Amino acid sequence: MSLLSAHNSPMISIPKKTTEEVDWTTPIRNAIAHSYGEDPDNYAQECANLQRCRQDAVKGAGSDMTAKDLLHKYFGQLELLELRFSEIRVNFPWRDAFTNKLITQTSIAYEKASIIFQIAATHSAIAASQNRSDPEGLKRAFYYFRTTAGMLTYINDNFLHAPSLDLSREVIKFLVGIILAQATEVFFEKCTDEKKGNALVAKIAAQAAFMYNALTEEVKEFMGKGIFDRNWVTVIQTKAKYFTSVSQYYRGLADSAAGKHGDALVRFTVAESAAKEANRTASSFASLFVTQMSPNLPPDAGPALQELTKAHLALVTDKKNEAQRENDLIYHSILPTPETLPQIEKAAVATPITIQEVYASPDVQRVIGQDMFIRLIPLSVHESASVYSEEKAKLVRGEVERADNAEVEVKSALDALGIKEGLPRFKAIAEGGVGGETELPAEVRRWKEDIALMEEREGVEGIMSELNRMKETVKHELESISHDLDSESRECEAMRVKYDHLWTQAPSSGLTKTIRQDLKSHLSALDAAAQSDQQVVRLWESVRSEIRLLLSPEVEDVFRASTQSAGAGTENLLDLDIGSEAKDDEERVKIGQFVDEIEERLGRLNKISHERGQVLKDLKDKVLCTDLGIRRHH
Repeated sequence: MSLLSAHNSPMISIPKKTTEEVDWTTPIRNAIAHSYGEDPDNYAQECANLQRCRQDAVKGAGSDMTAKDLLHKYFGQLELLELRFSEIRVNFPWRDAFTNKLITQTSIAYEKASIIFQIAATHSAIAASQNRSDPEGLKRAFYYFRTTAGMLTYINDNFLHAPSLDLSREVIKFLVGIILAQATEVFFEKCTDEKKGNALVAKIAAQAAFMYNALTEEVKEFMGKGIFDRNWVTVIQTKAKYFTSVSQYYRGLADSAAGKHGDALVRFTVAESAAKEANRTASSFASLFVTQMSPNLPPDAGPALQELTKAHLALVTDKKNEAQRENDLIYHSILPTPETLPQIEKAAVATPITIQEVYASPDVQRVIGQDMFIRLIPLSVHESASVYSEEKAKLVRGEVERADNAEVEVKSALDALGIKEGLPRFKAIAEGGVGGETELPAEVRRWKEDIALMEEREGVEGIMSELNRMKETVKHELESISHDLDSESRECEAMRVKYDHLWTQAPSSGLTKTIRQDLKSHLSALDAAAQSDQQVVRLWESVRSEIRLLLSPEVEDVFRASTQSAGAGTENLLDLDIGSEAKDDEERVKIGQFVDEIEERLGRLNKISHERGQVLKDLKDKVLCTDLGIRRHH
């Protein structure tokens, strides 16, 4: 039987808000008459249905599956209603779930936040009331606690200015913490039922302990304000100690199975100490607990928590005593201090299920049904307009993508040809200059800059030195290991000769065979690497002088001298035949013509790019004007 076979740990549910009557009909009739120009009497039935929908959801509904469905339906209709009547103002009176203070606001957002809070409270009550000794009940409890957390998180993410305390960020955050801690507790129960490994169960229990301990710190901020039921605080504190004990207990079982008997005994001792504290708190709680004072705790919360901690204390004490006896008689393990024990890793297993996931369920969609005011503005019109808008957006996205691709292609082509870098050089030649700002081609300049940057970050010589140092270090370590193995083998055999049959240690050669094979393999690999390194060194030596020249300031003089002394048999534009002055002038004229033609074509490219951007801007403006026209029409 598992530690929590009865699953009688009491769970906290969130209290509900309360509300008063709301008049939806009058504001909706006014909106239909003024904003849509239709006769409100034609929608009398829809108004009555909405009125009844709210009444069913918030007045007199319990905290069961039926209440959940009624709330889901009303919230779904609220979402649709907000799309149609976003400007509508209705007085929504709601009482704070904790202070009972009445707060009235006129925005639909306030009504939505309050209804989501009601849904979260209902889901938490459903989860807390499940029979967790049944696997299906466990599954439902885990699911509804997670959906509760998702609903509450949605409130914090979307309703920033809370008018009431129960919707404030701090209170919602605390409630999410309670719910997720309880979800983790349910998952722990599931793991113990399924007899999962002790190490895994210990991690989950450690997560629960961590969450409950964090809550005991958070709740101190609220203690003076009298917001939460003080019995909640006691239950949270008891569970923090209880799960601290449980995590140590299961980790102790895992350590014991792994042969760490000293660690296990210390963990059982720590677990017993925490279990005693939990049982002491639970016993005091059971004697003072009054059901009527804590409607959001199970009626048997006091005795249930006491029985739970009592049974666990007995279990831990027995295990500790057993481990103590075995250690005294058999293992004689040295007991570490509790502080030096490895921390138990935590496993986060409970995450919120978002409201979007809940409402995406086909069952919830069936409960919501179709829009009550579907006749007023058919959703098909909205859908068609949405499809039309999406098609236009796709058209614009396609044109933008094509324009961007064209710009990239042009830039890539110009960069590949070196037009922008080379043009000033040839322009200077055509005008009788010395050939531009530098005698180095753009590609050579790029080589020089790239290599200089790499040398600045980490020079080749430095890398070579570091490689040799590391190689010598590895070689020294391998030789040291070999020497240690030989020494140990000689000592073992010397002791065997000295003590004869009294020396029972097996020969080292057999025990260290694998190590020696690995050592030999590593030495061979080191030799192979050294040969490969020599090839790299030879390659570097062959190009080092060229690299040094490339990085030196004299490289431009060298390159200029080489181009001036080059033979006239090539067809390269840089190596023009300058045999005669007349021919030189003729070549300059040709180069000037080429330069003019290239500049004219670059101008055309820039003009095309500008016109393309203007056309794209006009297209976006036209699409935007069409969208605005459709919205005004509707």
